[in-house]
Amino acid sequence: MLGGLPKAQWRPNDRGYDTDSLRKALQVKSIQPCIPSRKSRNEPVSYDKRRYRRRSRIEILIGRLKDWRSVATRYDRCPTGFFSAITVAAAVILWL
Repeated sequence: MLGGLPKAQWRPNDRGYDTDSLRKALQVKSIQPCIPSRKSRNEPVSYDKRRYRRRSRIEILIGRLKDWRSVATRYDRCPTGFFSAITVAAAVILWL
């Protein structure tokens, strides 16, 4: 799964993804993990809280996109039609 990741500088994730193996795999690809440590971890790991807060904006936008029926059920079979539906929905959401 990590082989298909696009190039990025940092990667925000939930606490559920706080594993040493994932952190090492991201660092091998020169991606800085932005994952808060689990409460059960003995030594807390530092992370950029400002970048982690930006993650919620992405989740909110994805949740609003799922309100659009054509995007949620993926009526369009070709990728270009589906991407254009996502683009129109995102533009309307951000405009409103």
